[in-house]
Amino acid sequence: RKYNVTLLVIDQRPSGIDDEVMSQIGTKATYLLDNEKDIDSVLMGVSGKSELKTVLSKLEAKQQALIFGHALPMPVVVKTREYGSAESYKEFGFRDAAELKRKAEEEIKDLF
Repeated sequence: RKYNVTLLVIDQRPSGIDDEVMSQIGTKATYLLDNEKDIDSVLMGVSGKSELKTVLSKLEAKQQALIFGHALPMPVVVKTREYGSAESYKEFGFRDAAELKRKAEEEIKDLF
């Protein structure tokens, strides 16, 4: 925090992460977990653990995540975007080459 550095820890088995490391993670994002040890590890030291466990168990298998911790005033369930399809790239604002060329030509025409 002092140096404005952020570290993202990603693991499919959070129970394998050392307890000392887990205790230093301020904000956590987790998808659906099916292993009780993993669930307990992610929720270690969190107030309202039983309620969050219920929310976590009801997440969709894909595209939903539970985010909670210091960066948020309350836990939030988010739906992540689909990745890799042409439609998902359009949602991000990416355009294909022909569309980019047409847009650039329009902007040049407007300038001159």
